[in-house]
Amino acid sequence: MAIMEISVVPLGVGSSVSNYVAKCIEIIRRFGLSYEVTAMGTIVEGEVDKLFELALLVHKVPFEMGATRVLTNIKIDDRTDKEVTIQSKLNSVKNKICGE
Repeated sequence: MAIMEISVVPLGVGSSVSNYVAKCIEIIRRFGLSYEVTAMGTIVEGEVDKLFELALLVHKVPFEMGATRVLTNIKIDDRTDKEVTIQSKLNSVKNKICGE
């Protein structure tokens, strides 16, 4: 399993993009993968091929809503040595912070 962070930003639509973000989250929710919305992007866990498929769908949302330019940033953490989840990555950091 891999973890993807995705941020989709429609350009030229004004300073508020929350309607676009909400529509993107609706697509992510319907896709059925575990996800977590953050202030600067959304983190999704799943198989790499599904993550890329989802990224394309979400990238298209602002265009479908009338935007003429979209900036999408994607980061994918894919490990073959062990299974990772959003929660396991958070726990790893929290354990190190608390263990100082």
